[in-house]
Amino acid sequence: MSDKDGKSTLGLGGSGRSGQVKQSFSHGRTKSVVVETKRKRVVVPKPGATQMTDAQKEKNPLTARMAGDPSKRPAGISDAEMERRLKALAAAKSREVEEAAQRAADEKAREEERERRRAEIEAKEREDREREEALRLKAEEDERRAREAAEAAKRKDEPKPAERPARATAPAAARPAGARPAAPDRAAIEAAASRAEKPGIATGPRRTDRDRRDSGGDSDAKAKAKAEDSRRTGRLSLNQALDGEGGRQRSLAAMKRKQDRARQKAMGNVRTEKQVRDVQLPETIVVSELANRMAERAADVVKSLMKMGMMVSMNQAIDADTAELVIEEFGHKAVRVSDADVEQVIDTVQDKAEDLRPRPPIVTIMGHVDHGKTSLLDAIRKANVVSGEAGGITQHIGAYQVKTDSGAVLTFLDTPGHAAFTSMRARGAQVTDIVVLVVAADDAVMPQTIEAINHAKAAKVPMIVAINKIDKPSADPDRVRTSLLHQEVVVEKMSGDVQDVEVSAKTGQGLDELLEAIALQAEILELRANPDRAAQGAVIEAQLDVGRGPVATVLVQNGTLKRGDIFVVGEQWGKVRALINDKGERVDEAGPSVPVEVLGLDGTPAAGDVLNVVETEAQAREIADYRIQQTKDKRAAAGAATTLEQLMAKAKADQSVSELPVVVKADVQGSAEAIVQALEKIGNDEVRVRVLHYGVGAITESDIGLAEASNAPVIGFNVRANAPARNSANQKGVEIRYYSIIYDLVDDIKAAASGLLSNEVRENFIGYAEIREVFKVTGVGKVAGCLVTEGVARRSAGVRLLRDNVVIHEGTLKTLKRFKDEVKEVISGQECGMAFENYDDIRQGDVIEIFEREEVERSL
Repeated sequence: MSDKDGKSTLGLGGSGRSGQVKQSFSHGRTKSVVVETKRKRVVVPKPGATQMTDAQKEKNPLTARMAGDPSKRPAGISDAEMERRLKALAAAKSREVEEAAQRAADEKAREEERERRRAEIEAKEREDREREEALRLKAEEDERRAREAAEAAKRKDEPKPAERPARATAPAAARPAGARPAAPDRAAIEAAASRAEKPGIATGPRRTDRDRRDSGGDSDAKAKAKAEDSRRTGRLSLNQALDGEGGRQRSLAAMKRKQDRARQKAMGNVRTEKQVRDVQLPETIVVSELANRMAERAADVVKSLMKMGMMVSMNQAIDADTAELVIEEFGHKAVRVSDADVEQVIDTVQDKAEDLRPRPPIVTIMGHVDHGKTSLLDAIRKANVVSGEAGGITQHIGAYQVKTDSGAVLTFLDTPGHAAFTSMRARGAQVTDIVVLVVAADDAVMPQTIEAINHAKAAKVPMIVAINKIDKPSADPDRVRTSLLHQEVVVEKMSGDVQDVEVSAKTGQGLDELLEAIALQAEILELRANPDRAAQGAVIEAQLDVGRGPVATVLVQNGTLKRGDIFVVGEQWGKVRALINDKGERVDEAGPSVPVEVLGLDGTPAAGDVLNVVETEAQAREIADYRIQQTKDKRAAAGAATTLEQLMAKAKADQSVSELPVVVKADVQGSAEAIVQALEKIGNDEVRVRVLHYGVGAITESDIGLAEASNAPVIGFNVRANAPARNSANQKGVEIRYYSIIYDLVDDIKAAASGLLSNEVRENFIGYAEIREVFKVTGVGKVAGCLVTEGVARRSAGVRLLRDNVVIHEGTLKTLKRFKDEVKEVISGQECGMAFENYDDIRQGDVIEIFEREEVERSL
């Protein structure tokens, strides 16, 4: 049977040529495989086609193929387009060739530079090794000379023998193989050493790089091994000990460091020059932070401070002067900054004259309580706004805008008239342009009227006098004008420069004249502001609303406050969530002289704080944190300023003082401050009121807990306790008192504080008696026989014994007798017998003073 067994070989037909390939496998196995080779297709160009040279075809086969065979051309491509494409291909190919040539040239230049640096490093290393070899030879020569000198001296001292064979010297050529060579010539060694010390001069026979590579490794290894052996054994050569001609030799470590520096410099890793930095330096700074700002190691900074004699760690703070010395020592520049620099972002900028626009005047109504300030403002508002709008103003600063018949817009601030609201009135005078002083025509000038005048003068604000209640039969406006003269307020009817208008809030008389006077005064002032800048304003009032959170009534003074603005006000910051005008409407922005309620604060600010708009939340938070820290520092400084003796004296004094603790919650910040100021004025040396806590908002369980711990009542002013607080107060027995008028609150607290006062003890003298005789009675002691010369003597009364008008005893009577009977009292002109309790030193002629004590309740 044949191998093929009638089967033909598998092939691709008659198109190709077949052949055999021998395959080799492991273990010597082989196998023959039949393969087919394809013939190369020969394409004959059509006549008339574009012919290209062989060089062009070899350079750009794609172009040659497309140009040679029009059938390869894409469909819809014209000859011109084809030509443009071929040119673009040729240009791209030429650019590739140029870039490849440029890369090759750059690579060649870099390789040459590396070779040059490598050659320099090797030359320097060769010079260093040759210099070391010369120095080593010189050291060995010196050592040999010293040894020979010592041997010569030793031989000189020894006795010479009878016969000594002469030492024969033979030339080097005649010396037998293996004989020891003679010592090198001294002059030759010194010359070699001197040449080695000069840079660039090599000693010894010149060797090629190949010789150096072949023999240098062995010699270097031997030299290093020898140096290591000598170092381990601790031997010291004479030249090293005496520091002789050869000088000090550099250690191997120093040589290695030098070679590393040279290698880094050759490779381009040269250490950059030290950078001088401007280091911001506050009043105090932690050492680690100082090192971080200088970009230095903290250990180096600590080491520098220790050299100055300051043993500090990297977590301790140092003052600015010491830090400045450290900064200068490290070669940097210190830039002194203050923590207060965070507030520089809200510095007031000077507005240009062309940017200023007219603004409405801010009018503050001031005056004594019950003189009709609120009624007057209500009358003005009702005359200028739709009927039915609420115009009642409680004991807060109210801010409203009114539009007159002439079209002028006025901003009114209404301040309370009670004495407790002095600080609120002072804040009103600071933000106002015009003050309207309301004086009742039937009451004239009162204490709060004088106070309002002083505030207006201190703020240097023009004043308009409104003489109210002119409709009353008892009204006497001339009396008001005369009483104002005592306060140096001269009205126009008294030939002065202060406008005065007679008005009636009840009938509306004179309201138009008052508005005209305000508009005239505003024209004279030429009030202007720049609305196109970051807003700045003053907080008129602030409160904690249950549904809306902290709410501040802000009077914009400069710029325009918009929704979304980020601001900082006092120790609080926030983002304007909503703006509500005086009519209760939501607005998107508020310009100069416009009062609005601002929502979006993170806490309740204090009335009178300044609101400033900043760019970012980070700035606002940083400024608020800085102000909180400043407040804490001031409080701590005030406490630290108190000495131990002062604290002891205060504690001793407080032992005799009774305190009435109270917790105060009010609806707005201004009212809370006014109540606290009024309560702090209640008291004397024996009793005082202490406000444990005051705040804004409803009475909560925490307030009840604080009051229970201190046994104090909770006072709510225009606020109420929530349900959990009421239940807690009932369980714990805490008293909650609600008030809406500050008079009643102050009177009740004053009465409660008066209850803590001890009763006053008064003495009433009821009689005098003169001692005529002194008797000794068994079982009783000495008894004085007296004559009542004045008044009456009672047994229950107190007595004093006077001798030559000097009190020598005070006490009580033990017995009072008339004849032999005990009596309750003896009237003037009668005789009686008296004996003192626990006192017997009585003499004839002494006078007895008789008095009674009574307790009288006191009040503040």
